[in-house]
Amino acid sequence: MTSREPRDLDPADWSEFRRLAHAALDEVITHVQSIREKPVWQRAPDETRQRFAQPLPHGPRDLSDVLADVRTHVAPFATGNLHPRFMGWAHGAGTPAGMVAEMIAAGLNMNCGGRDHIGIDVERQIVRWMSEAFGYPQGASGLFLTGSSMANFLAVIVAKTNAIGAETREAGLRRTERQLAAYTSAEAHSCIAQAMQLAGIGSEHLRRIDTDSLGRMRPDTLKAAIRADRDAGFLPFLVVATAGTVNTGAIDPLSDIARIASADGLWFHVDGAIGALSVFSEPLKHLTAGIELSHSIALDFHKWGHVPYDAGFLLVRDGAAHKRAFASTAAYLQRSDRGLAAGETWPCDLGPDLSRGFRALKTWMTFETLGSERIGDAILHTCELAGYLAERVRESALFELKAPVALNIVCFGVKGASGAVNRDLVLDLHELGIAAPSWTTINGEDAIRCAIFNHRTTRSDIDLFMDAIGDMAKRA
Repeated sequence: MTSREPRDLDPADWSEFRRLAHAALDEVITHVQSIREKPVWQRAPDETRQRFAQPLPHGPRDLSDVLADVRTHVAPFATGNLHPRFMGWAHGAGTPAGMVAEMIAAGLNMNCGGRDHIGIDVERQIVRWMSEAFGYPQGASGLFLTGSSMANFLAVIVAKTNAIGAETREAGLRRTERQLAAYTSAEAHSCIAQAMQLAGIGSEHLRRIDTDSLGRMRPDTLKAAIRADRDAGFLPFLVVATAGTVNTGAIDPLSDIARIASADGLWFHVDGAIGALSVFSEPLKHLTAGIELSHSIALDFHKWGHVPYDAGFLLVRDGAAHKRAFASTAAYLQRSDRGLAAGETWPCDLGPDLSRGFRALKTWMTFETLGSERIGDAILHTCELAGYLAERVRESALFELKAPVALNIVCFGVKGASGAVNRDLVLDLHELGIAAPSWTTINGEDAIRCAIFNHRTTRSDIDLFMDAIGDMAKRA
């Protein structure tokens, strides 16, 4: 660097930067608008992968050259979840409004860990909206996180602190007289067990409760497990119900579980990563009856809410209990009654992150632009499409359903074939770029799994998918 070069990092020519930035935005808009014309997924070639194996650059490059790399080596090889025939994993498709919000948030570059600025108010607005949607009272708190895995982890921390006292944050678990025990469905996401590990309690002390024929936690078995642990000297402190299991979309009997948790003094948490946002659809809302009785809920706006990644969220009924689990008295986090340091509760008091992006803006803009009713109708549409796919499977001479369809997830397979055949069909579809289902294990066998979250998916997409996989199955 010579002494004549500027020390700041802004463009030397703002007009040229503006031209390139507008062109890049136009290209992304065109990419989204024309997504149906592209393969659902395609593997990045060796040349592209080599491009991202280069050593650290020491000198600058023109932005136009960097954008050309993005155009050539990034955009064509994305995950594929924008495409209407992406049905493999629980990924939302995003919206153009959310894309614009992400751009604005990056430009404002706010740290939403705390302090007195508007980003904190926007996040609190989402907390109030979700409290309204899920029947939580005033005084509830909420926090944006990367996703429900982190939200579930924080919920375990809050429940643990509530059960054994805030002083154990310093003293640790060895100060407790009895071993903590928690309960969840045998079909619960693996992040619940991981949360127990990260919280220092240990997944060995997570009881996985059997499910019924529909994949839902059995309340009678839960009640018996809690009683057995109490008799054995354990301290039951938490039950985690699931609103939409990852394998099949099954929803645990939330009201029954809430009553058991209340009677036994347990924290009642709901992992709603898959299905919680179904509350925005009036015809589906009854499926999650009882969720309003929970102490906390984990959910993902980036799934059925179609907010751009990432936008996980934790909602906690008792804001004071939430704060007791995480708030710190560090000198550099001192508050004032005025200035930028004003405010009693900052987001950093509700979780471990001090540095946090402005995730709330893209969520706020998505709901403000579309409204909860339109989002709810898109959710209902994907469930109707899952019903249509299940009907096509039932009518087929080649395929059979492997699990009941509870929401928007359909698991099926080739009649009389091994799980390896189903898995190979999935991978062949990926590589052909026709569709992107996934596979999972149902009753010990690999099954084709279609999780229909994409608001762009239509019946024609389901028909195209079934015709293609049917032709491939005949040749298998």
